[in-house]
Amino acid sequence: MQLVFASSNQNKIKEIQLLLPQSIQILSLQDIGCFEEIPETAETIEGNAILKANYVSETFGYNCFADDTGLEVEVLNGAPGVHSARYAGEQKDANNNMDKLLLNLMDESNRSAQFKTVIALNLNGKQTLFTGVIKGKIIKEKIGTHGFGYDPIFIAEGYDKTFAELSIEEKSKISHRGLAVKQLVDFLK
Repeated sequence: MQLVFASSNQNKIKEIQLLLPQSIQILSLQDIGCFEEIPETAETIEGNAILKANYVSETFGYNCFADDTGLEVEVLNGAPGVHSARYAGEQKDANNNMDKLLLNLMDESNRSAQFKTVIALNLNGKQTLFTGVIKGKIIKEKIGTHGFGYDPIFIAEGYDKTFAELSIEEKSKISHRGLAVKQLVDFLK
């Protein structure tokens, strides 16, 4: 089975391909000739996943899935949330995003946060959503070199290492994206 994954993020593509059975081959946006940036204008994580999946299905005619992920910080009323990638500006710079978040949390003792991923699957004219959530906390400095995004400042509940200190295989087993992809795989089986 071939499915388009509506992403240009090579880190996400690699992470998701590792989680899927070999019987499912992922095509990236580049593989289908989609080089434009798909608008992410929804006010929710679910909404952005749906927008991206619908864009690929309607424009290119493929069965596909799209994800959107946000980091939701309790004391910031769920921010950066749907704006996680652009938290510090349109350039989508992970270090700037983490610096801004750490600055906003500097005087806060409550550092509870969660990562949330929603996957929208468009398969044979029907849409299904899958959600993965991992709770944890934001630490006070960046630690680790693996992963991407906010991984160097997030520690999942029950762990003592940041996502950026875990291997891609370790992170994929417990992460928000891993949980959502597992639901997707179970559905496809």
